[in-house]
Amino acid sequence: MQGNRTMAPEWTPIDAVMLAWPHALTDWAPWLKEARHTYLSVIEAVNNHNAGVILLCAPDDVAAVQELLAPDARVLIIPAYFNDTWMRDYGFITCFDAQGNGSPVEFRFNGWGEKFDASEDNLANQRHLASLCKAVMRSSPIVAEGGALEIDETGHLLSTQQCLLNPKRNGDITINDYQTVFEEMLGCRQFTVLNHGHLEGDDTDGHVDTLVRFTPNKGLVIQAAFNRPMDTHFEGLKALCEECSEKLPEHKQFTLPLPHIVNNDGDRLPASYANYLICNNAILLPIYGEPEDDEAIQVIQDAHPEYEVYPIDCSVLVKQYGSLHCISMQVPINTLKDSVVNALNQGVSIHAPE
Repeated sequence: MQGNRTMAPEWTPIDAVMLAWPHALTDWAPWLKEARHTYLSVIEAVNNHNAGVILLCAPDDVAAVQELLAPDARVLIIPAYFNDTWMRDYGFITCFDAQGNGSPVEFRFNGWGEKFDASEDNLANQRHLASLCKAVMRSSPIVAEGGALEIDETGHLLSTQQCLLNPKRNGDITINDYQTVFEEMLGCRQFTVLNHGHLEGDDTDGHVDTLVRFTPNKGLVIQAAFNRPMDTHFEGLKALCEECSEKLPEHKQFTLPLPHIVNNDGDRLPASYANYLICNNAILLPIYGEPEDDEAIQVIQDAHPEYEVYPIDCSVLVKQYGSLHCISMQVPINTLKDSVVNALNQGVSIHAPE
């Protein structure tokens, strides 16, 4: 392990959340106004829970974004170029050393196995984000996405076989090869790869952040489908719960209901309540205006009794086959330069590269 650094679990206290503002040249174009409204809600929620927002923004949109934000919003705007807004999968991951210092790590991003052009996204860390951090960014040539990796405070890393073994990510690399990489880059001490569970319409090949999440108190939040026994997802998600019982028997399970959402063409959308973001003392929970929302809120509250559950309407995000966790990446304390943290605390500002 490089310097004995370990990937920080999401409930680590944070200074900021990274987002990328939807612009007209992304796939958000048909729902641009609605998507931006949701982003403003996320920014407000993050600010309300003691964190700032680092916002990548197309240069032509900077002035308009400034007009939309409240003057006292804690937002650092970074004029930037990017293909799309799924920050979870190309924004840097933070590891901690024994002294509690944050260190950024990046993997290569190739559009979830070359499904989409991600050439600009893959450069975002080096172009726009590395300079914000105190420590030098470490880079791996291996393709891996943040949404595919879930870790707890012991260094136990979760991922999914379907995602990792897509040959268009890393060729014929094996699970053992991945474990070696993740031990080196993320300091993982235990590695569990799940074989079951997938949501229709999911372009990521079954990212773990749509399926299973650790809690700080040795729990597992699982996107299940027990409320829909006739659903096409029922058997696969039931098998996922059983697999988690077998591979993680010491963890208490909190199973979420599954909503049924389709687009205008009748295609099933991968709406997951497990795709939430932990922001200091709060769980920012995606809801979809569906009958299952209230039960999902209660399950998440039961799983995280010491946190405030803060629902956010993410019905527009799922139209692009993702949700709240997918668009965001948290930055733990002691990672950003003091000048960046100071800028975040001074309201809306535009980052001037050093």
